[in-house]
Amino acid sequence: MIARPSFSQVMFWFGMAFLYLPMLSLIIYSFNESRLVTVWAGWSVKWYGELFQDRDLMTAVWRSLKVAFWSANAAVVLGVLASVALTRFGRFKGRSLLHSLVTAPLVMPDVIIGLSLLLLFVSMSDLIGWPQNRGLLTIWIAHATFCTAYATVVITSRLKELDRSYLEAAMDLGATPLKAFIQITLPIIMPALVSAWLLAFTLSLDDVVIASFVLGPGSTTLPIEVFSSVRLGVSPKINALATIIILIVSLVTLCVWWLSRRKLQKSKGHA
Repeated sequence: MIARPSFSQVMFWFGMAFLYLPMLSLIIYSFNESRLVTVWAGWSVKWYGELFQDRDLMTAVWRSLKVAFWSANAAVVLGVLASVALTRFGRFKGRSLLHSLVTAPLVMPDVIIGLSLLLLFVSMSDLIGWPQNRGLLTIWIAHATFCTAYATVVITSRLKELDRSYLEAAMDLGATPLKAFIQITLPIIMPALVSAWLLAFTLSLDDVVIASFVLGPGSTTLPIEVFSSVRLGVSPKINALATIIILIVSLVTLCVWWLSRRKLQKSKGHA
């Protein structure tokens, strides 16, 4: 007798279908011969060729990757500094204010953040003449600002679980606090740093609202380029680009899973 699926199993598969069926449909229609994405006219890969010939779209891709890379780097560095201050210095004057300022972007609407940063950049330009124009620099500052909040949460949670006896033992053996932090703390919290970096990179690459406030001429990012083209009708080139992104993410995830499994098997073999 076949067992009936439970309610949790039904809801699980319903949720998976709700999330991934649209992606599957997008991948299939990226091979559509027709220019109309809702009309199937046979299989074709011509849109992938046209995608790589679209200089504006490919430039936007490279620009977004560059901004996301440097935003993630800045977010992790600032997140480490904020996390160390919040977890290692105990109660100090201004701790509650620092904690509030760091976590505020987590609950603040993107429209408010974008508008605030726009007014900040305009005021700074009038007062000190910098930045003279809005562009990639202002987008990077804006993305690093709100990505730092997410990176700090991830890194702080790992630092709170860290056993301080490792640092105390290192300093008892003659290591300075900085050397102990670099050689002991950083390797231990490296998974959290990688997770924070990937999260910040994804958030920066995905942002539309904040970037739309602080960008300038010649600094259009990929999400804004896609959003602008979708308003005029979905182009099959966008489907092709989304398919490539899904493929890259899937391959990276598969590689990480395979490496993790291999490492686990090796650790069990040595045990």
